[in-house]
Amino acid sequence: MRVPRVVITGVGTVNPLGLSVEQFWEGLVAGKSGIGTISRFDARKFYVKVDAEVKGFDPAKYLDPKVIDRNPRAVHFAIAAASEAVESARLDMTHECPERVGVSAGCMTESDYIIKQHELLRRRGPRRVDPLFIAKSGPSAASMQLGMFLGAKGPNSSVNSLCATGADAIGIAMNFICLGYADVMIAGGADSSLSPVGIAGIDILGALSREPDPSKACRPFDLNRDGFIYGEGAGIVVLESYKHAKRRGAPILAELAGAGWSFDAYDQTAPSAEAQAHAMNTALRNAGVRTQKVDYVNAHGTSTKLNDATETKALKMVFGERAYKIPVSSTKSMIGHTVTAAGAIETIACILAMNKGIIHPTINYQTPDPECDLDYVPNVARSAKVNVCLTNSFGLGGENCCLVLKRI
Repeated sequence: MRVPRVVITGVGTVNPLGLSVEQFWEGLVAGKSGIGTISRFDARKFYVKVDAEVKGFDPAKYLDPKVIDRNPRAVHFAIAAASEAVESARLDMTHECPERVGVSAGCMTESDYIIKQHELLRRRGPRRVDPLFIAKSGPSAASMQLGMFLGAKGPNSSVNSLCATGADAIGIAMNFICLGYADVMIAGGADSSLSPVGIAGIDILGALSREPDPSKACRPFDLNRDGFIYGEGAGIVVLESYKHAKRRGAPILAELAGAGWSFDAYDQTAPSAEAQAHAMNTALRNAGVRTQKVDYVNAHGTSTKLNDATETKALKMVFGERAYKIPVSSTKSMIGHTVTAAGAIETIACILAMNKGIIHPTINYQTPDPECDLDYVPNVARSAKVNVCLTNSFGLGGENCCLVLKRI
């Protein structure tokens, strides 16, 4: 059976650089930082002083009050991003068979909500707990609400592989189309887990930056990097079979040519270069792309000592000496780590790079690290023809997903 080509026809995002793809792109090419001092809660007792928050977001512009009240912030982000993606894809659900349109999305929501519900149970008894507790707090919240919002009755899958979730959901959506279960898939990730408990837990692990100056806090691949910045947001893309997209005259932004997965089976927090390299090689092989054809790598690039050095080692394992000639940049240097949304937002960054002919920089890069000695596009965007790009997403605990995109 011939496997159909899968293309991306629409993109949408809400993230610390802006509330639309246009604002996101303007910030990326300008090397603008969306990182600032924590304002969501009182952080005086915390060592961590900065994060990457979505500012100026009003869910009432996208949702009716009942939907807002019944869903967490991550779902608000997801629906806002999906609205933009569907509009940019010119997807009219009244002209689609709803059973042939599906959703693959992951999310992580506020831990504070769970804590508050536990306190209600303890203080006021079981009759006071939110009856929508499971629907609001579960990993299926975004996929379920996106399906209802769009009237999409095809495959509906919730994905959670932590930091790899957004890319994982997109790769799984591609497979649904390739296997013939859907013509169109809405895919990506959303995250609103930025909270006191979340920051405290990751900080104790030693993974967050304690740099108090927001302009210096996120420094992927720099010698003086000291941890990642917790962020929030959403990224959603519209995928279609090439045949379906051409038939309805959809704008084709890129081809999703391949995906590769692996699991470290190694450590709960430390990454494995060998497993990361396997995911990259698998994605390239599935895409039918030789390493010599890759023009750009959007790195996982978290700004932690271990992750950046490990990813650099993995890139050398895949590309050999050519690794030194491929531009590599980290979107997280500007928007922080949006966790379950990261892979989807970074996929959008790749699509924009291919269509605009510009590779965004890795900002705050000042001091080279001998262990991280590749071309990280330091501080200033670069004009380049990008026909093929690889984007890496490596989840805490070892769940890895890499995607290969081609310019149409």
